[in-house]
Amino acid sequence: MMELGVHLPLMEFGEEGLSLRRLQAVVDAARELGFVAVSANDHFVFSTPWLDGPTALAAVIERSGDMTLATTISLASLRGPVPLAKTLAALDLLSGGRLVAGVGPGSSKRDYDALGISFEDRWKRFDEAVMILRALLRDEPVPDHTHHFALPDDPLAPAPWGREGIPVWIGSWGSPAGLRRVARLGDGWLASGYNTTPEQFACAREALGVELAGQGKSAAQFPNGLVTMWTWITADRADRDRVLGEVLAPLLRRDPAQLGAQVCVGSPDDCAELLSRYAEAGCQRVYLWPLGDEARQLELAAEIAPRTH
Repeated sequence: MMELGVHLPLMEFGEEGLSLRRLQAVVDAARELGFVAVSANDHFVFSTPWLDGPTALAAVIERSGDMTLATTISLASLRGPVPLAKTLAALDLLSGGRLVAGVGPGSSKRDYDALGISFEDRWKRFDEAVMILRALLRDEPVPDHTHHFALPDDPLAPAPWGREGIPVWIGSWGSPAGLRRVARLGDGWLASGYNTTPEQFACAREALGVELAGQGKSAAQFPNGLVTMWTWITADRADRDRVLGEVLAPLLRRDPAQLGAQVCVGSPDDCAELLSRYAEAGCQRVYLWPLGDEARQLELAAEIAPRTH
C-alpha cells in the first residue's frame, strides 16, 4: 500500500502569505487525515520567495504527532556536511528520532551562484559531503582524504536520537549514474514527481535493484519515495488548465501539456489513476505539494487515496 506525505508550503501560489499559522494548519490537516510524513526541501534563491526548509520543519515538530519528518531534499553540497549534520541531528533529537535525511546536490545553478560555488563541481562536492555526513549521522568511517570540506576532529554532539543514527536517502531523477550513487551512498531513494512518470519510475526501480545487489544490499528492504508531487484536485477542467498554465508552468518554466501528464493536477479520477500507477510501479510513499488551499486539497487527496491501493 502506498503512503501519503505532504510538503510544507514554503512559497506562495497566490496571496496566502508565508506564516507559522499556515505551516501549522497544513500539518494539523495532514495529521488528522492520516498522512504519515511531512517534508521540506531546499532552495537558497528561487523565482519566488522561498521559506527555509529545515527551519520550517523545526517549527512544526510539536504539531506533527508521530509523522515522519523528512528533508526532500537538503542541499548537502552547499550547506556543507558539518553545518547540515548539526541541523539534521537537532531535528532528529527534538522530534524523538523521526527524521529521514533526504539529500542531493540540487539542480539549480542559481543556488550555486548565490554561494559563489561552481555548479560544475556539484557531484564531486556531493559525494564527499554525503560520506562525511554519514560519518557524523550514522557513526561510519570518515573518508581517507577530502578536497572540498574539512573533516571534524570530534564526533557530532549532541548525537542523533537513536543508536543507528539518521537514515540518509539520496535524491535522484533516475539516471544510471544517479542510481549507482543511491545504491552506493543511500539508505533510501527519493525520486522527483515532476521529473518522471510511473513507467520511468518502474524502470529506474528495477535498475536500482541491480545496483543494490552489486553493493550487497537488499532491494526488497530498500525504501523509496516520490517527492514534489504538485497537487491540485479539481473536477473543473478550466480550473485544471488555469493552474497548469498560469501557476505551475511559469513557476517551473515547463510546458503545461508535459506537466499535465506528470503531476497530480486534474479530476479526482485522473489523480487517483496517476497515483495508482505509481503504486503499481512500486512507489512506497508520495509527498504531495498542494498548489494552494492546502487543507482542502489534502482532504480531497485523502478521499481518492483508497482508489490508489
